[in-house]
Amino acid sequence: MQEIERGDSGIRSTASVQGSLVMYPIYAYGSEEQKRKYLPKLATGELMGCFGLTEPDHGSNPGGMVTNIKDSGDHYILNGAKMWISNSPFADIPVVWAKDESGKIRGLVVERGMPGFSTPETHNKWSLRASATGELVFDNVKVPKENIFPNVSGLKGPLGCLNQARYGISWGAIGAAMDCYDTALRYAKERVQFGRPIAGFQLQQKKLAEMITEITKAQLLVWRLGTLKNENRATAAQISMAKRNSVEVAINIAREARQILGGMGITGEYSIMRHMMNLESVITYEGTHDIHLLITGMDITGEDAFK
Repeated sequence: MQEIERGDSGIRSTASVQGSLVMYPIYAYGSEEQKRKYLPKLATGELMGCFGLTEPDHGSNPGGMVTNIKDSGDHYILNGAKMWISNSPFADIPVVWAKDESGKIRGLVVERGMPGFSTPETHNKWSLRASATGELVFDNVKVPKENIFPNVSGLKGPLGCLNQARYGISWGAIGAAMDCYDTALRYAKERVQFGRPIAGFQLQQKKLAEMITEITKAQLLVWRLGTLKNENRATAAQISMAKRNSVEVAINIAREARQILGGMGITGEYSIMRHMMNLESVITYEGTHDIHLLITGMDITGEDAFK
């Protein structure tokens, strides 16, 4: 994820969704039949997926979702809408979260072509332009009962997926920071002012030295988190801290790198402004910067500031 986002956050978003938000829930919560049916083709890219959680009126509060399923014999009837869904315009199978008639959140797999299911694309984005974004609209969609995840109910289902994706983002954002740093360093060595490269001036060296220091610190944080994750000891709060820190580091580095390039930094000849615009989405999606701050606050104080 670090290397993919070093290229572009939108491409990393596509990969994150496929692995962490589509394959993971099928693997973790799905039936053996669901795993055999979907996972091999998702792994090869023959099938592409998306993740339906966020709604027009429920972003940071996913528990308030209104998308719902109703039992109708051998199938469920799905109604509702999701928005800001990466990959939705081309996804073959959305993993969707909806409330059943008892109010419990359930996960299910919807398939392209089911009557009443559509995916309007979101246009005029200034961020993540390399990533296809859209909606998921469900108008009395008949979903077979075998498409429901049997092994999870409640918010822990989608939040478990987001933990996987947020860990990937914590690496990915560092990649964007690395590309901004590399671009600024190369430019500073080549750009001559007052008779010498600007890399020789103290303030430019201060910027570059602080960039590589923050990148290294962020890498160490997520590397340690990965070690804990391999041992099944990583907590959701630790993942929140890493996601928030990595994106903040990346946005600050993008801004400083742009300054080193001066006016050239705003042009499409360099990648910095593209990273900067992309990171404005990354700092908001899969838990906003402020929500992750409050998750850390709750973890250290034991007090829930969400209510």
